[in-house]
Amino acid sequence: MDPEVWRWVWLAAAAAFIVGEITVAGTFFLLPFGLGAAVAAVFAFSGAGSATGWIIFVSVSVVATIAVRPIVRRLDATGDPISVGAERLIGQAGVVITDLSADADRMGAVRVGREEWHAESFDGIDLPVGTAIEVIDILGTRALVRPVDSES
Repeated sequence: MDPEVWRWVWLAAAAAFIVGEITVAGTFFLLPFGLGAAVAAVFAFSGAGSATGWIIFVSVSVVATIAVRPIVRRLDATGDPISVGAERLIGQAGVVITDLSADADRMGAVRVGREEWHAESFDGIDLPVGTAIEVIDILGTRALVRPVDSES
């Protein structure tokens, strides 16, 4: 392949890896390859041959992979510190604002923070308005709750 073409191949590869890192869920998997391709592109634009570009790509990718491993391990060990979506409500306290009935056809409502959710009782018991609750799970668009003083 013409050395002129390799400049653009490395640049396109760097862009693809970096955009892939941004869009795909994961922990710094594609970033080292993006860095390797970016450095290879710089060398290709400065006149290096294709063999040199491959050596630089592989070398920088390996070094970058080794360099980000401690960060990845630390992030994986701490887990997700900020929950996202409805799952963030699990374990939160709230209050019943519309009676929760054991009748499956009638669904009550609870307020958790500033949000109101359709809810049902974990134990299938009636919970009157004003009962303090804890969210056990989120099932689609409804919260599964139990009274705070419940030990189940």
